[in-house]
Amino acid sequence: MTTPIGVARPRPDAPPKVRGATRYAADRHVRGLLHARLVLSPRAHARIAGIDAAAALEVPGVVAVLTAADLPIVAEGTDRITVPLATSEAVFAGQPVALVVARTPGAASDGAEQVVVDMDPLPPAVDPEAAMNRAAALARVDLEAEGDRTGSMDAQTHAGVGGGGDASIDAEDWSANVTGRYRYREGDAGAALAGAAITREGRFATQWIHQGYLEPQSCTAWLDDDGTLVVETSTQSLFGTRNEVAKALGLPQHRVRAVALPIGGAFGGKWPLLESLVAAAALRLRRPVRLVASRSEDFAATNPGQPFTTALRIGADGDGRLAALEARVVADAGAFEEGSAESLAGVLIAGPYAWPAFDIRAYGVRTNRFGVGAYRAPSAPAMAFAIETLLDELAAALDIDPIDLRRRNLAPPGSPTVDGEAWVAHGAAEVLDALEATGAWRRRSRVEDGEGVGLALAYWPGATNPAAAACRMSPDGSVQVLTGVADMSGVAGGFQAIVAEAFGIEPDLVQVQALDSSAAPASPGSGGSTVTYSAGRAIRRAAEETAQRLLEAAALQLEIAVEDLELVDGTVRPRGTPERAIPIAKVVRGNARAGRAPIEGHASVDEPSLAPSVSGHVARIRVDRDTGAVTVLEDHVVQDVGRVLNPALVNGQQHGAAAQVVGWATLEALVHDEAGQLLTGTFLDYALPRVDDIGVLATTEVEVPAPDGPMGAKGIGESPVIAGAAAIANAVAAATGVRLRELPMTRPRVWRALQPAASGSAADDGRATP
Repeated sequence: MTTPIGVARPRPDAPPKVRGATRYAADRHVRGLLHARLVLSPRAHARIAGIDAAAALEVPGVVAVLTAADLPIVAEGTDRITVPLATSEAVFAGQPVALVVARTPGAASDGAEQVVVDMDPLPPAVDPEAAMNRAAALARVDLEAEGDRTGSMDAQTHAGVGGGGDASIDAEDWSANVTGRYRYREGDAGAALAGAAITREGRFATQWIHQGYLEPQSCTAWLDDDGTLVVETSTQSLFGTRNEVAKALGLPQHRVRAVALPIGGAFGGKWPLLESLVAAAALRLRRPVRLVASRSEDFAATNPGQPFTTALRIGADGDGRLAALEARVVADAGAFEEGSAESLAGVLIAGPYAWPAFDIRAYGVRTNRFGVGAYRAPSAPAMAFAIETLLDELAAALDIDPIDLRRRNLAPPGSPTVDGEAWVAHGAAEVLDALEATGAWRRRSRVEDGEGVGLALAYWPGATNPAAAACRMSPDGSVQVLTGVADMSGVAGGFQAIVAEAFGIEPDLVQVQALDSSAAPASPGSGGSTVTYSAGRAIRRAAEETAQRLLEAAALQLEIAVEDLELVDGTVRPRGTPERAIPIAKVVRGNARAGRAPIEGHASVDEPSLAPSVSGHVARIRVDRDTGAVTVLEDHVVQDVGRVLNPALVNGQQHGAAAQVVGWATLEALVHDEAGQLLTGTFLDYALPRVDDIGVLATTEVEVPAPDGPMGAKGIGESPVIAGAAAIANAVAAATGVRLRELPMTRPRVWRALQPAASGSAADDGRATP
């Protein structure tokens, strides 16, 4: 049997999904189920003077109308888990203020329409930069002190960033809307820029982005026969759900059983959010309660990816050696800032490059827009858009090949990152080599009129988590892997390959069983590219321990020393005498008949070292000057994956990233008006890329093994999405000679930039002042 590592295989969950047999959160039968519907705030900021539920309670089938005062929430906090319904102050349009519970979904919807919320308007804060000013209106006036930022998800959850920083930023005088501030500084960046042979600067902006998953937020909760609170939910974090619900309701963790169901898409948007609300309703009513958000509720009431405004200035000497970087990053933290990623943005703005001097300030600012969630590689695409745009401008001004400029400035292993961590070995040089070899890049000077080719490079630091796993053998020779990982990307296929390699069996003989929180080994949440890297290490060690137990059992049966045995092709055989091989299943059955200990293994692993994944895109695009339409004709994704466990899964991640990149770059934006009202709250207004928007996709995998990764593999989910929008923006500049500083590059925005008056302005020629 050849090794299963590096062999393309279908996802193990693909057949039931294709057949329509997978049961998602809204599909599961629960006896006596009640259905819930949210009542949302119509205002971005207001005092709640009263909630009149009388008419709603008259609707046939309505069982209860719950407000914040009715919920058995005991934890004090300011995050979405501890404040699932607005109390006295509504802080964004779409914030849940009440929950109608009824016997049918239709009755719940009818009841929700009858709830009257009496509100006294307050001035909304919708511009994060304006909200920083000392005299600005507060986005949350009821908060007398800084809120708890240890909610269900923050930047540290998604990436390994260090705590190094410059405390001088704490002395800056800002309004209480500024909830996070970080400064990373080395040397005299101002002086270095003043002495640089060339500088480029610009102000860059991105928008709120919805994760665009198919399945809306869904959760069911009930009390089991023994009084345990069961929470079945579409979540990325099994133990995060259990822990957050237990904390909110003041229950011991062992009295809450979380069940992570198959996820119909997430991309960072399904960390614990509505679970405490549904659990509290079930606890209050002593009945099973299910909440399945409507599409409009999911747009208005959940946790999209946040926008950033970045003022950036960089400089280099005449040979293209980078001299210094100055940056000011403002993250719109929304009304609930526990997931805000300004600290991570302050690190990622530097890219995978060496900077002799830098001064980076990053701020998180509370506004009356949403609550912040994660979207694949939080903050990273926005930061890559800024730094990769200016690097291209430097290369053009110095008449240096853009790849050569990047290559000569890569951060070497062992050198410090901007937050004081040490760069570990990474594949940036190899990725640049592969980008240079792509057909799109080699043909860039021979494209048709109106077309352009651009590239960009980026990295994801990776997240690191401790993890545990267990393996056991069955009498038929199969292996069961026990984990608490929520599989949202087919990662079970990678786990199968890891275990199959350890046992010398076919991956089909490995079953990955995701257990609930009462039985699963400790497992990290699925985000930040940590699952394969962290949980995969634990699974590999558990498999190796189980394989060792198998060899010990075979040694007793064959009366041969353990070290003289090997696992090959589904058998245990003496080294050098393959004719004496016996099937693994026979060994397992013989072990059981002899009354010996079951063949099982358990492993737990510490947090591994960082393993950054570097990736790049080469994009070829066409710009229609009459309409401003940007069409992506070709996108080649190159990524350092450490080790390819299953090429089909790796390519799936990269192809999905390329599709999301088109949305980031040209289409997607959650837009609010000046009063904080969401204007793009349906798929009629919020444009996602379609199949014919994507263009021809190609991928290349670079393998620079991670020392701590299973078989050298790295987490790969975040990295391939990061550089795409920047590459498309650089391609637009190549096609038109015009630089755009704001995403998405929609048709109206591009058309305006191409008009003669606009194309000669400072905003588009790279000389804008931050």
